[in-house]
Amino acid sequence: MFFRWDWLRPVLTAPIVPTLGPVHPHALTVDLFEDTLRAAVTDRSFLRYDKDRRWSSEKDETVLRGDVVHQPDHTLIPTLTRRGRGTVKVFAYGHRGSVVDEAAELAAKLAAMHDAGNARVVRPLGPETGFPLGTRIQLQDFTARPCPNPGDAVRPVTVWPTAVQKTFAPFATAMAADGLAFLHAHMEAGRCGPVLAAAVQDRVVGAIGPMEVRPDATGCPQLMPQYFAVLPEARGQGLGRSLWRAAMHWGQSHGAAYQVLQTEVGGASDRLCQAERLTSLGFSHTTPA
Repeated sequence: MFFRWDWLRPVLTAPIVPTLGPVHPHALTVDLFEDTLRAAVTDRSFLRYDKDRRWSSEKDETVLRGDVVHQPDHTLIPTLTRRGRGTVKVFAYGHRGSVVDEAAELAAKLAAMHDAGNARVVRPLGPETGFPLGTRIQLQDFTARPCPNPGDAVRPVTVWPTAVQKTFAPFATAMAADGLAFLHAHMEAGRCGPVLAAAVQDRVVGAIGPMEVRPDATGCPQLMPQYFAVLPEARGQGLGRSLWRAAMHWGQSHGAAYQVLQTEVGGASDRLCQAERLTSLGFSHTTPA
């Protein structure tokens, strides 16, 4: 075993695992970190519970296991993403301030070694962090309270009349920056779960999906993260909240125990999740090296 849990556990201020992203605190174990090292041995392989398996047959990001720094008071775990110009990220776990500088130095060195165009430091921060930046890690616990159905304002895309369904393509194109064009391509290929949509005057103006439940590393069923967007001109009418509640009702009614997701601190989705009483598990702050 490479990692010592008595070294690693005290510096895990937020439940973020390299190449896997945020996980439920109950799944945060030394075995999970060991699994990321084992996956790096087999080039571009997925762990069986990796959420990214939905989108590709090959894993883009792997741990640079030979360059991991593991010491009693801090751990640095570098990863390499091959997509585009390539990116080296160093996940910096530790309480002392100098851990970020050390991570930045390592990221820059490894980016040069691997001819990667980008070098970044990912700093997990605890939920008690004041004035946080980056993304907030949020937990929706489906065992805590009911998630009622908001009604017919939100339906699966395939349930809307054909004329409304045809408006999903231009909606997805308009919201391409939020990942909806990517999602639409997978919908057309039949490679993802159902997508929920809201329509106004027979036109799709908001969507959330795909809706899928899969087991986590411990076998517990989790609702996978979704793409979520509402047209700018349709905001302020409560459609985002209706879409969110419909998605949570779907997850709960299909047996999910929880969902872990990330929201941009201060953004619309972040404010919505906070208003919906999700639990903040911490933050992830990414900076250039």
